[in-house]
This record gives sequence, structure tokens and C-alpha cells, in this order.
Amino acid sequence: MFKSLDIKTPLIALTLGVTLSLSGGFTYAGQFDIGETATAEQIEGWDIDIRPDGKGLPEGRGTVEAGEVLYEERCATCHGLFGEGEGRWPVLAGGQGTLKDERPTKTVGSYWPYASTLYDYIRRAMPFTAPRSLSDQQVYDVTAYVLYLNEIVEDEFVLTKDSLASIEMPNQDNFFVDPRPDVQNKRCMENCADPKKLMITGTLKGITPVGHFVQGADAPAASHDAQMEKEQEEEKQRKASITGEAIAEQHTVEAASLSELALAGKTTYEGACKVCHGSGLTGSPKFGDSDAWSARIKKGMPVLLDHAINGFSGDTGVMPPKGGRVDLSDKQVEQAVAYMVESSQ
Repeated sequence: MFKSLDIKTPLIALTLGVTLSLSGGFTYAGQFDIGETATAEQIEGWDIDIRPDGKGLPEGRGTVEAGEVLYEERCATCHGLFGEGEGRWPVLAGGQGTLKDERPTKTVGSYWPYASTLYDYIRRAMPFTAPRSLSDQQVYDVTAYVLYLNEIVEDEFVLTKDSLASIEMPNQDNFFVDPRPDVQNKRCMENCADPKKLMITGTLKGITPVGHFVQGADAPAASHDAQMEKEQEEEKQRKASITGEAIAEQHTVEAASLSELALAGKTTYEGACKVCHGSGLTGSPKFGDSDAWSARIKKGMPVLLDHAINGFSGDTGVMPPKGGRVDLSDKQVEQAVAYMVESSQ
């Protein structure tokens, strides 16, 4: 077809190019079987951003009372019963009047300028182990309760699409557009970190990165629990240098004592399970803690595998299906469970 055209003729070439450029976006999917036209449902699933004026908020209503129950089930393990934060996990409430301090406490109530950001963030990224698992209704409830923890709303307040957009946050007026001419800095691209020492080794559902840095790299620990463990170890070293006491070696499981199935699960554990089971996050039994694992091990591997693959909600915490890593195969999950069980007996 194209050989029969005189492509040396500028007018014909120009017409052909314009025709292809205009029609390409509409015909390539059908002509070359590449992709498909997005449905209204698919677009709705991605179009979830929320503006400060409330545009983008879904229909719904939430109450502080319902939010308290849900918060204690899904959020308190990390953020504390009253938003005070557990370990190195973010503090959600308090901090008013600290922004001028050397180490300010930036919370929802002390720092955030818009209530819509709270709903948007919870909806996109929480809970940490299973982002996007909450319904719009549940997000409204939790948002209402976090606002209540910060004394921004009363306990009988009902949060809706309209009322959320009308909330004025305590620090809202302290945000402004920086008028200085030096805010648009050019990238220097000098003295940068060695990319060979940086590596993303795992994520939660492809959303929340964990384990960013290669072991031994000169960089901060990748996760809260790893950073805390690092600081605790440094504190032990500091005290030992003063007192002269020997530091007790941590218990490690000899590789020879593990089965082939368990050994094969170490990589999966490090990349997908350690973020929770390394610290006991969300009530999960901590790796190596025989007391925490003993009752679970007595139930047998079939039960443990069923809970790990299909998810489980108990009195002490929540286990999302495959820990939120639905990309893992059942075999990989089985190997990781075997590694944790055999290392925790």
C-alpha cells in the first residue's frame, strides 16, 4: 500500500502523517490488538485524588464512635491508642505549639493544613500492611476519629462529604506560596549516592517500599523497626564501652537445623514478611519468639498456611492475605511460613 504512494511529494507525505497522528490514538488498540479503551469503572478506580475544597470525595458519612472501634482494630498497633505513636511509627495527635521548637511534633492536628489530605492518605495507603483495603465508609469513620483525637471535632460529630470540606485545620493559615526566587533549584547531580548501594528489595502490594538499602551500605535503615534495632545496638555498644561489660550475642538459628523448605523461604521472609514479623507489627508473632509462636504452631502447618495465604483476623491482630503481597505464589508463602516456624521453635 505504502509503496504505491509517491512519498517524495511533500503534500501527500504531510497529509499521510497528519492522518496517522490524528487517528492513531483511536485505531491502534483495535488494529494492532494493543491495550483497550478504559471503562468508566476503571477510570473511577484510578481517579481518587481529593482537593482541599472536597472535590473528589465519595458519598458517605462517618462517626467518631464507629471510627474508634475500627482505629483500635487496624491502626492502634502502629499509631497508639490515642495517636501517640508506637515505637518509631508516626504520631497522629498532639504537638500543638511545638512547630517553633528545635524538634517539632508534626501531627494531623499541629501541622496538616487540610482535612481532605487525611481522608486521601488513609484511603490510599492505610493500613500499612494492606493499603486500599478499607471501604470509603471505613475511611470516613477513621478520619472522623483521628480528627477527634486532635480535638478538631466533637465526639458526636458526623463526617460527610460536605462537612469534611468545611473543616478548618489549626495550622491552615501558616502555609503559603514561597515568593523567594531561589525556590526553583537546579539539580546539582554532584556528590550523589552510589546507585550500586541502593536497591529496592520489596514492597507491600507494590505501594509501600520496604528494605531499600543493601545491607552494609552507608545509609539509614529502611524501616522503622530496622532503624530502631540499629539504634538499640549502637546504644548497647556505647554502654559497653563505658562499663566494660560484654554484649550478649543475639540468638541465631543455625542454617543446618532448618529444612530445605525453610531455607528456601528466607528470601521471601526478608523481602515480604520481615516488616511485620520482624517487629511484631499489627500483633503478628515476632520472628524467633518461641512463646508467641508456640500456640500457633500447635494448630499445625495446614492451619498456619491457610491463615497466611487467605488471611486471618484474630484477637491479637490482622493478617491480610499473603501479608498484602498478592504477587507471591502459594509455594513462596509456604516456604516463608516454614522458615519462620522452624526459626521460632
